[in-house]
Amino acid sequence: MPEGRHVAIIGAGAVGVVSAIETLREGHRVTLIDPGEPGGEQAASYGNAGWLSSHSVIPPAEPGIWKKVPGYLMDPLGPLAIRWSYLPKALPWLVKYLLSGWTEARVEKTAFALRDLLKDAPLLHRKLAEEAGVPELVERNGVMHVFPSRGNFDNDLGWRLRKKVGVEWLELNADEMRQREPDLHPRYTFGVVVEEAGRCRDPGAYVAALANHALASGAKLVRAKATGLKLSGNKLVAVITETGEIPCDAAVVAAGAHSKRLTASVGDPLPLETERGYHVMIENPESGPRSSMMASDAKMVVNWTDKGLRAAGTVEIAGLKAAPNWKRAEILRNHLLSMFPKLPKDIPASRIKTWFGHRPSMPDGLPCIGHARASRDIIYAFGHGHIGLVGSARTGRLVAQLLSDKQPEIPLAPFAPTRFL
Repeated sequence: MPEGRHVAIIGAGAVGVVSAIETLREGHRVTLIDPGEPGGEQAASYGNAGWLSSHSVIPPAEPGIWKKVPGYLMDPLGPLAIRWSYLPKALPWLVKYLLSGWTEARVEKTAFALRDLLKDAPLLHRKLAEEAGVPELVERNGVMHVFPSRGNFDNDLGWRLRKKVGVEWLELNADEMRQREPDLHPRYTFGVVVEEAGRCRDPGAYVAALANHALASGAKLVRAKATGLKLSGNKLVAVITETGEIPCDAAVVAAGAHSKRLTASVGDPLPLETERGYHVMIENPESGPRSSMMASDAKMVVNWTDKGLRAAGTVEIAGLKAAPNWKRAEILRNHLLSMFPKLPKDIPASRIKTWFGHRPSMPDGLPCIGHARASRDIIYAFGHGHIGLVGSARTGRLVAQLLSDKQPEIPLAPFAPTRFL
């Protein structure tokens, strides 16, 4: 492929801005297209839990999860909720979701693929943060998982598979946990520390800094909503936006949960869904963890950020347009207060911030990274689900390699968009 192509990157979230940086490094010209502010509150990157968890290799669906679907439908406030009104539209995606985790062998195959994508991600992000002038926003000091009992850990398929794919961890008994985390509720009696993992102290500020770095390196930013891709035969000629066409030689679709319409415009009807997520953040908290952690019983990550103590997690299947159910954020707050009893129960509402956004998720837990069927000028890079921030570092490198017709640094067959077509 010719060098120095003009590449339009649709989406200025974590995947889009890292793709821009790496594409510029390959000698191409870059135009970022996004109607919103990079790192702004509208973006999934902004609301991310802040974990750079290179061990997040387990897809959401595991064997036997189909037995829990009736409960998901009946409980609008559970860790995974499905709104009845959206069920008919979500059903095809849900069927694929359940089938993807039907057997342990399928989940294991996914885990190996995700390990390739995420391995060394904290180091890659640290280098990007240094380049962007914000090294303080990325820390590589491990994360902790806490459990009510050792049995909760031993019976978890995810940890058996993590061991298979090469993840290592340090195990802690109750006393060792208490030494590390004196404010944690004593009901947690077992923990593991994944020392290779890291965290981001402000995901929104980090993505904004990466975008500024891309712009300082020569990229342009167009504030517009992309609505389609224009082809002439098998050649891309422009990205269509609400304000006009942007001529280009190649395009990257990294528009997160809004990518579906763009792929459909060139004949790729991919099963992308939004896993709607929430977070709650307490400003100037009186108590909390010393390290970033996930509570197995609450299915929730707790992470210190520069803006406050953030708790993020849970999934809601209800589409892009439904109004938020802020009771889900209240549940996260209640879990946080329960985990750390020294936090006052009457924290003023002015110190509690809530957020709602859209995780772009493929039913099998693997993002789409690869060429469109209609043209090799179009690269897809979306659908990362819960691993968008951590997975963006290597995804951006892969995008640049594909654009330059270079051998990708990891096998891309598991991520091929054609697996659904």
